[in-house]
Amino acid sequence: MTHFDFIIIGSGAGGGTLAWKLAASGKSILIVERGDYLPREKENWDPAEVFVKNRYVADDKWHDKDGQEFQPGIHYMVGGATKMYGAALFRLRKKDFGQVRHYEGVSPSWPLSYEDFEPYYTEAEELYHVHGLRGEDPTEPPASKPYPHPPIAHEPRIQRLNDDLIRSGYHPFHAPTAVLLNEAYRAQSHCLKCDTCDGYPCLVHAKADAEVIAVRPALQHSNVTLLTNAEVVRLKTSPSGREVTEVVVRRDGNTESYGGSIVVVSAGAANSARILLLSANDQHPRGLANGSDQVGRNYMFHNSQAVVALSLEPNPTQFQKTISLNDFYFRDGDFEFPVGNIQMIGKSKGPMFRDDAPFFAPGFALDEMARHAVDFWLTTEDLPDPENRITLDRDGKIVLHYTFNNEVPTKRLYTRLKSMLESLGMHQHLIPNSAYMGKEIPIAGVGHQSGTCRFGTDPQASVLDVNCKAHELDNLYVVDTSFFCSIGAVNPSLTAIANALRVGDHLLERCG
Repeated sequence: MTHFDFIIIGSGAGGGTLAWKLAASGKSILIVERGDYLPREKENWDPAEVFVKNRYVADDKWHDKDGQEFQPGIHYMVGGATKMYGAALFRLRKKDFGQVRHYEGVSPSWPLSYEDFEPYYTEAEELYHVHGLRGEDPTEPPASKPYPHPPIAHEPRIQRLNDDLIRSGYHPFHAPTAVLLNEAYRAQSHCLKCDTCDGYPCLVHAKADAEVIAVRPALQHSNVTLLTNAEVVRLKTSPSGREVTEVVVRRDGNTESYGGSIVVVSAGAANSARILLLSANDQHPRGLANGSDQVGRNYMFHNSQAVVALSLEPNPTQFQKTISLNDFYFRDGDFEFPVGNIQMIGKSKGPMFRDDAPFFAPGFALDEMARHAVDFWLTTEDLPDPENRITLDRDGKIVLHYTFNNEVPTKRLYTRLKSMLESLGMHQHLIPNSAYMGKEIPIAGVGHQSGTCRFGTDPQASVLDVNCKAHELDNLYVVDTSFFCSIGAVNPSLTAIANALRVGDHLLERCG
């Protein structure tokens, strides 16, 4: 059995970034990835292939709490979910790290503060080439440095939207976006500012995803090895149960085993929980690191809506995802509870409206609708609930038990945006865009999944300690969005990246 200093299971925002952080140490590192490299092909930029045919969605089947089978919008590939993400890299707000009272309950305090994460947020923004501008967003937390790159310029129709929002008394700001863009010298820019970024893989590798930014550079070091098409099926422990001694992998129909001094699970919140639950043994009868019975619990994924407004004038914008709005993040007038975040998403196209549009706007042909479409993403916070959880069926497949909560703020944010449309030069309709959500049923949209192995100081109420090491094992870490105590109302990717850098520093110190 080949032995490595570090085995990292997963190559996305958590695992890929951690591999990059550790690569220069000279320690032997094995990255185990369930998928393969995403193929570079013209279909990368084909909306019908990506959104209608789900070309890059994994052929996974989960079950809901009623036993109904569904296909989650999940991606197994080098770079993980970041290959398809919109590259919107927000910091959580400072208040998000404390206890926050919501309409339907409380999101708990984290064991660390925003100040503990701030240096790593800065490092993450620099590593992932984030474009933005400090000082525009009234809710933004303090930062030790400016964004490393200037904000992405609004195209004319979006600039008018920005100006209309300001004129109406709101505070739009440039969305923090991770792309390899040089607007001052476009001939030298990797990014084309095209209309196939958000939700698509980037054919020219100009999106700052974990493969491009972290995994490929890590592999330039001879001590780093990547194993693709390798699904981890079990972690074995020593007789005491205190150390993981073996990572068992299914690859090309065969079973292989690898040893690691440190084992890091970074497979995404659902699959990280699955690996731990699959690894139950005599010392850990409820699953590895699960003496607290917290593994798989407190699953969160945001109350999100993708909606389309129809502009009175055509919207020829190519790169649309440049505005965000947090005016309602913590309250909305006399509604004293947090509501959420509004941001733009990528420009929709005719094939994406196939299921939703005719009912809502029968007078528009699909392509004509797309020509006038202005696309928004609404995010409110779902609250951690121990009964919202990942379990396994008898075949080891994921069962997602989830009951929606805190939905009043979700409806309020939708109503608020709809009330703004007339002053923004739009028809007074909002059309759902289920194709952009990448789902057929709501719980299948798993892009923001988190919370299944929360970190904390109390081993009875958490799975991981503050360094994301399992309380019950000496060499097992979980470094992805599983560690979240709450999810806030912004995209979780930057926090996952920052945490990977933070844990990376801990591991470098621990292992010399």
